[in-house]
Amino acid sequence: MRDHRVNPVDAVWLNMDRPQNLMVIESLMFLDGPVDRERLEQVVRTRLLDLYPVFSRRPVPGRGRWGRARWRDVGELDLSRHVREVRLPAPGDDAALQAYVGGFLATPLPRDRPLWDIHLIEGLAEGSAIFVRLHHALADGIALTQVLFSLTDLSSEGDRDGSFHPDGRHHLLSEVVQAARRVAPEVPQLLRPARVRAGMLTGVRLGLSGVGVLKKLLITRNPESAVAGIAGREKRAVWSSPMPLQRVKDIAAHSGATVNDVLVSALAGALASYQLEHGGRAVDLPTMIPVNLRPLHVPLPRELGNRFALVMLILPSGPGSSVARLAETKRRMDAIKASPEPVITFSLILAIGRLGNRLNRSLVAFFAGKVTGVTTNVPGPREERYLAGTRISGLLGWVPGSGDQTLGTCIFTYAGTVRIGFKTDTAVIPDPERLLAAFHAEIEALESTAASAAS
Repeated sequence: MRDHRVNPVDAVWLNMDRPQNLMVIESLMFLDGPVDRERLEQVVRTRLLDLYPVFSRRPVPGRGRWGRARWRDVGELDLSRHVREVRLPAPGDDAALQAYVGGFLATPLPRDRPLWDIHLIEGLAEGSAIFVRLHHALADGIALTQVLFSLTDLSSEGDRDGSFHPDGRHHLLSEVVQAARRVAPEVPQLLRPARVRAGMLTGVRLGLSGVGVLKKLLITRNPESAVAGIAGREKRAVWSSPMPLQRVKDIAAHSGATVNDVLVSALAGALASYQLEHGGRAVDLPTMIPVNLRPLHVPLPRELGNRFALVMLILPSGPGSSVARLAETKRRMDAIKASPEPVITFSLILAIGRLGNRLNRSLVAFFAGKVTGVTTNVPGPREERYLAGTRISGLLGWVPGSGDQTLGTCIFTYAGTVRIGFKTDTAVIPDPERLLAAFHAEIEALESTAASAAS
């Protein structure tokens, strides 16, 4: 079996699994009906295994104190070890599906095989679901989202009619990646290590901007709040019903903000309400947001890897009105987009990856402890898509937290709808349903304000 080098950034995520927070990206697809397993496996073979070699490699630990981890080819991959079929007990409602998903959030992916799993879930009151688990060491969440969308088609026969071609897979995702430019700041050039180092020096030379970023990364702390604490192993996942995206667009248009600003502001408001409901005072809360570092006009490489940075956003979850909160969210997001923070944070991740495991763990814990968790806003396709012939009705996906982070937030837009999902640590946030209710209440408050101003 041939071995392959694990690059330093991927090695950070490969070695970062902890009992209280695993480095696993979880994705959930809601479908209108059952999925034909044989048909799905053919799609997986031709569009995943044949195109991206890392899905056919298992991790091998390094030898000795300074040994580097490697990927090892597994030869002919046995899909029965990666694709499982389950049937939920009646009534097969959202609560049953949430309990099933939550039961795996603390389960490590076996390391004697490639680091991914697909669960075909039947027995739902409506349709079926597919739960996908992918280790962060394979690639970043932005790239893996594109990979998952490449398994889908615009028609129910798209996987059979010969319209899919490997060289054209990027064009299937052009709408998704174009939308991504509007969600988070993008570094438009491929960052080789030499360019990263040069970029970091350039960022520092920017004077107050670069110094301000470094100060923010080093000094910011996660304040005491109802969503901060010592993370345990037990997790929960909850999500909302789909909401019309047009509602959010109308609020954004009235406020001079972006759709992303409105959704992140609603999250900040939900966290403010949650803190007050649980007997504390409302304080601003820091979260990490992933930022793409790949050129969006270039197809994904066969060797995927992690090419992203994390920027720190201080959510305005302190006292204030929903309108003031939205304005402040926009101001803070605009400041991040104009700063060198993505280049600086990627440089830190690269540097950490080149250190020994002990220093690696200490630095990761230091930075992880500064925020409540990770927030992602994924702009999915505007048109409905099909997986192995079955229509997809909705999507969600969570990237992992680390250290004692307790809250993962996923906002996912798809086919004119938006859903929000929370992944929480039950030792600290046992009732994430309250966050869902507060999020929708904040959207309604912003919507009411916009309607009053328009009348």
